[in-house]
Amino acid sequence: MAKSNIIVGLDIGTTKVRAVIAERTPEGGFSITGVGQSLSTGLRKGVVVNIEATLHSISAAVEAAELMSGQVAESCWTGISGGHVESLISRGVVAVNGKNRSHREISEDDVNRVLEAARAVDFSLDRDILEVIPQSYIVDAQSGIRDPLHMIGVRLESEVLIITCSKTSAQNLVNCVNRAGFRVNGIVLQTLAAGRAVLTEEEKEMGVVLLDLGGGTSNILVYNQGAACFTASAPVGGAQVTSDISIVKNIAIETAERIKIGSGCCWEPLLDGMDETIIVPGMGGRAPFPIQRSLILGIVKPRMTEIFQLVKTKVEESIQLRTLGGGVVLTGGGANLPGAADLAAEVFNMPVRIGNPLPVGGLVDDYRNPAYATAVGLVLEGNERGGGAALSQGGQETILKHPIANPFSFFAKLARWLKREFF
Repeated sequence: MAKSNIIVGLDIGTTKVRAVIAERTPEGGFSITGVGQSLSTGLRKGVVVNIEATLHSISAAVEAAELMSGQVAESCWTGISGGHVESLISRGVVAVNGKNRSHREISEDDVNRVLEAARAVDFSLDRDILEVIPQSYIVDAQSGIRDPLHMIGVRLESEVLIITCSKTSAQNLVNCVNRAGFRVNGIVLQTLAAGRAVLTEEEKEMGVVLLDLGGGTSNILVYNQGAACFTASAPVGGAQVTSDISIVKNIAIETAERIKIGSGCCWEPLLDGMDETIIVPGMGGRAPFPIQRSLILGIVKPRMTEIFQLVKTKVEESIQLRTLGGGVVLTGGGANLPGAADLAAEVFNMPVRIGNPLPVGGLVDDYRNPAYATAVGLVLEGNERGGGAALSQGGQETILKHPIANPFSFFAKLARWLKREFF
């Protein structure tokens, strides 16, 4: 199959790197043929702090997906998140350029001009625009318009959500992917990609909070009336839960992570009649010792409650939760923690569900997991936006206008092939 028929989504997280490979079908769709993941040790709270460790994690995740898919990845779409991502609402106003003064019909050029006017905001030199998302339009005195194209008017206004990120954080992320031997087609906000994979159009219309529970950060994206209207990040995630278990029970981080995944819980009713005892391996000459699951719950629940309360506070700074009829959707690896949805429903006092990626064809059992939501969403975005430079779709522009070529990509791929075949 031609290389251009391959779409790769690369989710570079604080604790895990996940890759998804999809192949376009002759009918115009695509199916997922490979998934892979690896431990991530080169990021802290979504920001690259170790280039070498990050590129090795990227290579390992993509190699695993390549082995499953039987295809070789050349380029990818990658996500970005973290506390450096910020958003603001901006407005733009233009006069409609009509050929006939008495019959001014809004053209595509008028819409593009008003979006450009809205994004003309002064930012510091270390910031770059990541996404520009239209909220609504006003034609003369008529507000709440979704698509003003071909309407008649004299004055056109737009309200957009502008999402920015740290320029150096984005460049370091691209540098890691390049040095791992891949070209970056574009950078997408991770929660925007995850929302693309797990949210329905009805939920976006009613209003919904998407909460991506990552390892180092918990990232938020709010939709209302069909459009993304607010984004934020809380500097706590699953890694803090693991750290709490490690500190309280005086055990290694790796052991605490296994306990969290295998026996962790944050909702008491799930333990009724099942409060078994687990054995923790000893370390440093210390003998193994037992821990009850209820004691683990007593460590995990307070931290998860803190995360949900912090997210609730951040969302309420922008919008009233009671106006969001779609409730809360949890995704990311932290959503797999038993009882997470029940505890979130208690804290938010709203309906909560786990966001598994919607079916798109292929390895359903492998990718229909909230941990793969961002990677699957990046594949969906890549399929929608295309695969070249100067990417844009629906007024949303990627930060990466000119993908950076890696002169050593051939040698990196050769090294990866030799390692896979002979070592």
